[in-house]
Amino acid sequence: MHVYIVFCHPSKKSFTFSVLESFVAGLREAGHTFTIGDLYEMNFQSDMDLEQYNRETSFEPSLPVPDDVATEQAKIAQANALVFIYPVWWSDCPAKLKGWFDRVWTFGYAYTYESDGHKSSHIGIAKALVICPAGHPVEHLEETGIAQSMRRIMLDDRLGGVGIENAKMEILGGMVDQDPKVRERNLNRANELGRML
Repeated sequence: MHVYIVFCHPSKKSFTFSVLESFVAGLREAGHTFTIGDLYEMNFQSDMDLEQYNRETSFEPSLPVPDDVATEQAKIAQANALVFIYPVWWSDCPAKLKGWFDRVWTFGYAYTYESDGHKSSHIGIAKALVICPAGHPVEHLEETGIAQSMRRIMLDDRLGGVGIENAKMEILGGMVDQDPKVRERNLNRANELGRML
């Protein structure tokens, strides 16, 4: 299986980058191939400009998309699965990844409204995994409803809303105390997720 990993963190010294490395090691062990789209490293433009906004609101799918968006869509077309790895910042993903969805999930590609009012998608991905390192323990995120909100937005809307029905989220929590045992447990889990994908 070929996996497109969308990675979003500005620091290669971060725990989130260590999660990426552990996950990739697991993919290799399982014999999968992968491509990494490091949004900060490639300086992905997260803001939709007026030209793309006008394209999206014209509801005319034949209009061209920006080159960087077309490149991302081509990477997705070559993949069998999508993986998103990012830190939990203020109960959601970093703004750069939110902008990736705003710009890459274009009309005519991620969604089209049919004559009967139903929405359809041309994204040919059936499986997605979201891995989110978090400062708070998972129990806290569950008790406060933040985890449910994260899942509803990412899994139900951003992924399920474009036809990716087999989507799961793994929150690697408890990192705020920098406990070495919690770190090791979370990195082992990231590796296992790569092997089991």
